[in-house]
Amino acid sequence: MTSSYDFPDDLLHAQRAWYTAYRRLAQEENPSQTTVLRRTLQRLSVRIATHPYWATIPGRAPAARMALKQQTWAPDAEETRR
Repeated sequence: MTSSYDFPDDLLHAQRAWYTAYRRLAQEENPSQTTVLRRTLQRLSVRIATHPYWATIPGRAPAARMALKQQTWAPDAEETRR
């Protein structure tokens, strides 16, 4: 899927990292590790939500947020090898 948005690399990386942490949390059984993963998700959520990019597209941010999620949803090759 191609996006009409030109997302900065750091925003794409943060959203991919969020999905990676989310998938790991869903499979994790160690309670101490789930705490670490939940904190990681919280940090990444703040980084994504407050990224300066959203201010550059006023009025289009909700659609752009969905496009970002769709663009980064599929696991990357490095993640699937773990």
